[in-house]
Amino acid sequence: MMRNLKIYYIIIFCALLTGCKKDFLDVVPDNVATIENSFTSRNEAEKYLYTCYSYLPQESDINSNPAFLAGDEFWTYWPIPAGNPLPSNPQQIARGNQNVSNPYLNYWDGAVGGKPLWAAIRDCNIFLDNISKVPDLDPSLRDRWAAEVKFLKAYYHFYLLRAYGPIPIVEKNLPISASIDEVKVMRQPVDKVVNFIVGLLDSAAINLPSSILNRASELGRITKPAALAIKARVLVTAASPLFNGNSDFAQLRNADGTQLFNANKDVEKWKRAAAACKEAIDASESAGVALYEFNELVTVSSRTKLEMNIRNSMADQWSSELIWGFSNGAGSFIQGWAMPKLDPNKLANDSFKGELAPTIRTAELFYTDKGVPINEDKTWDYVNRNNLRTATTADQDYLQNGYTTVGLHFNREPRFYADMGFDGSIWYMQNGTWKVQAKSGQTQSRKGANGYSLTGYFAKKLVNWKFVILQDYGFTQQVYAWPMIRLADVYLMYAEALNEVNGPSTEAYTYINKVRKRAGLRTVEDSWLNFSNNPGKYLTQDGLREIIQQETSIEFAFEGHNFWDLRRWKKASEVLNNQVYGWDIDQADAVNYYRRKPLFSQKFVAPRDYFWPISEGSLIVNRNLVQNIGW
Repeated sequence: MMRNLKIYYIIIFCALLTGCKKDFLDVVPDNVATIENSFTSRNEAEKYLYTCYSYLPQESDINSNPAFLAGDEFWTYWPIPAGNPLPSNPQQIARGNQNVSNPYLNYWDGAVGGKPLWAAIRDCNIFLDNISKVPDLDPSLRDRWAAEVKFLKAYYHFYLLRAYGPIPIVEKNLPISASIDEVKVMRQPVDKVVNFIVGLLDSAAINLPSSILNRASELGRITKPAALAIKARVLVTAASPLFNGNSDFAQLRNADGTQLFNANKDVEKWKRAAAACKEAIDASESAGVALYEFNELVTVSSRTKLEMNIRNSMADQWSSELIWGFSNGAGSFIQGWAMPKLDPNKLANDSFKGELAPTIRTAELFYTDKGVPINEDKTWDYVNRNNLRTATTADQDYLQNGYTTVGLHFNREPRFYADMGFDGSIWYMQNGTWKVQAKSGQTQSRKGANGYSLTGYFAKKLVNWKFVILQDYGFTQQVYAWPMIRLADVYLMYAEALNEVNGPSTEAYTYINKVRKRAGLRTVEDSWLNFSNNPGKYLTQDGLREIIQQETSIEFAFEGHNFWDLRRWKKASEVLNNQVYGWDIDQADAVNYYRRKPLFSQKFVAPRDYFWPISEGSLIVNRNLVQNIGW
């Protein structure tokens, strides 16, 4: 009877951590032969390796990545009409409807749009326990595959940590002999989880290649620079205010009294993060990773080349800047969500909606052409930014000559024009330069009850420049690897960590300025000294922190960064407690179109909304799990 109880609780544990339902049977002894069959040959083991990869969250999928529609970087119409493929789960989160009974995008249980990441970790452990049994596997290849799976195991733990805060550590799968108490796992303190993840990544990096040599079949596989770059991201996250010295979660404890958050800020975490960033930079640059530069054999103006440098840093098929690119289905469907009705002469034109619509807050985030925030530039008319202006020949590189739009769209930095399309803008593609005109009755305007940009903005950055709308209800596109992490990311994380350790420094400026130079901007020092109404801002730690955070938000706009960065900086409660605005897109004339239209009043409840809730079902099954504060 006691043996049956143990088996019962192991089944419950699997259901708790993986949401695997019937799949739990593959860890019961009756099925050991099935697992062993997976490691009888190199080919079978490689299939299991790909199974471990298959759990990676689809970061380019607006259905499953909360960073697109669960924040306020994008917005879309609501409610979603029947039959419309726009996802509702992430928008439920953005609208304050996350819940404990059946959480949206539940990566703990693998439900409501989330993948079962505990099942992923279980399969990684099975692989690591059995890979040594494969008889025809070269030892060096065995070590490489094991390193890849260690990386994946670490990454799945990190994904859960970022979403849920303190989590259990599953170093090994439970044996059949596990006691009832062993089955009822507890959440572990944040610092312990971070150290476990970093240990796995360090171990993985030893046996990973510096670059992918077999590019025909292995692009997207894990390399040493990828492992070190994700290690840097883990440590920067752990050093950030959400996890480092966060007194809001000081009372989050296990039932045995174990404190899960260290409420004391520790600058040593930033030192550790800075060292990890530099290690990742050195490894990446040694492997040939470099900031992207557009070198296609086409004749374009210097302005267009700059735009293509910016757009293709993420949307080229395999950008030279990628440290880790995710190739499984990435950069395909998302282009259709972002693409407006760009070519009115094609029958397929109305198939493209541009529904993934950036908000006015996002538009205001980008700098002026002088490289400082719009509310700081003493040469830019911030007060009258919502007033109408008509573009002249001086503006024609970015705006349609003679077209009336709003002051917000004039004299902005190159990334603004490279990343965003809007009424009056120009959209360069391989098959021509297109004009965007989005007021009611115009080509890119709303045509029906659904299928349109709610805000009047389009995410140009997400559309590869070789996307072509065809005549007969079709299109061609160049699918690109989704940038899980690119070199500019590590540069800015390094600058952030350096500033947190010692304040402003020449080295911190150097790495920010590398990113700004590619974006066509002056240096931080030059821009603030000469054009900001706060010229000394970059000379203080607080000021440079603000600069780095805005630089990060701009550089990685629409890439899934902002959602998580606002949380780790503990700024989500400030940013996401505001009205969401778009333009009044149903108007035909500029005077009425360019009225800021409130779309939704967001509420972000702190500290509750900084982390996902664990489902009530999981808490009932395992009474040793404690719920996140506020849920």
